[in-house]
Amino acid sequence: MNGAVAGRLRGADDAIVPPDARAVLRIDLDALRANWARLNAETGSAECSGVIKADAYGLGLEEIARALTQEGCGTFFVATLEEGRRARAVQPGAVIYVLDGLMQQAEEYYSGFDLRPVLSSLEEVADWAAFCARIERRLPAAIHIDTGINRLGMPATEVAELARDPSRLAEFDLALVMSHLACADDPASPKNPEQRRRFDALRAMLPPTKASLANSGGVFLGPEYHYDLVRPGIALYGGRALEGRPNPMLPVVKLSARILQVRTVEPGETVGYGAIWKVEKSARIATIACGYADGFLRALSGPTGRPGPVGHIGNYQVPVVGRVSMDLLTVDVTGVPETLAHRGGWVEVIGDRVSVDDLTDKAGTIGYELLSRLSRRVHRIYAGNEG
Repeated sequence: MNGAVAGRLRGADDAIVPPDARAVLRIDLDALRANWARLNAETGSAECSGVIKADAYGLGLEEIARALTQEGCGTFFVATLEEGRRARAVQPGAVIYVLDGLMQQAEEYYSGFDLRPVLSSLEEVADWAAFCARIERRLPAAIHIDTGINRLGMPATEVAELARDPSRLAEFDLALVMSHLACADDPASPKNPEQRRRFDALRAMLPPTKASLANSGGVFLGPEYHYDLVRPGIALYGGRALEGRPNPMLPVVKLSARILQVRTVEPGETVGYGAIWKVEKSARIATIACGYADGFLRALSGPTGRPGPVGHIGNYQVPVVGRVSMDLLTVDVTGVPETLAHRGGWVEVIGDRVSVDDLTDKAGTIGYELLSRLSRRVHRIYAGNEG
């Protein structure tokens, strides 16, 4: 804490925080491990990996990887080479796949950090095969088949071409064939079985190896989607994987922000940028140290007649009023005792009572976006960290 005098975060976990912490993100590693165990049990004999891309959805790649390994996770998926390097530094024995695929002229970085590229084209296959031939080592890689999402992935025409000339695969170890579901969050979508049928047909053209199709939503679509390995992401972190169904996962994050100032605002006055919230009767307004630069979405602003999401000070609800700005937001604390709503106090804006999904439903987006936007200037506390 750099010699600073510590303070206590009341109403969250009574945790010690440094005095310069303007907002605090509590990450419950026990809940994270319990979520992985729940998903692992759901998938039966299929291996349950962990997707830790985007700094583990904003929660800290290194800490999340360590915690998942403690629970038994042995395979991880990252998006970038840099994420792969970071994961390897803390997990020397793990299997790590890089979803971006094979970056041109970067083959030595993959081999040097024992990372497995997820190959999405014949060109990438040729480059990886040539590199393995040059160093005389059959290094592992995955092949990503596109089954209808039309992002990364080898189209059916290229899979057929590869099947006609399987010698292209001779120089490296094809460790996994995978695809990605476009509509796994909607269990009723006909796209899901359509993609599964395409996946079965296309992978049958390649040499037998492990297969993977299911993301978080796919885990709950049934055993026919599990294959040999599943790749949960958002569900690990407590987010909702399926629309329109109860979320069985435990909440992992709690975000609290410090009160910087409380003032009384009289009728007729407005609050915040754009003057979008007009005071109708005398109100006490708290300005708290959390804005869109911290990850709290600007779409959660509260105009007159339509307050934003509700935070909490103890058991008191405090709605967001006015515009969410870069560093600050304002909440109505009129009904909260001054002993709780005061300079230096705390407002819980994400937690057990208002989840990430509650906020993103209101903002018209998804939990993935909010979590991955959580800024590193928010002080982090890791609870339940076994060593």
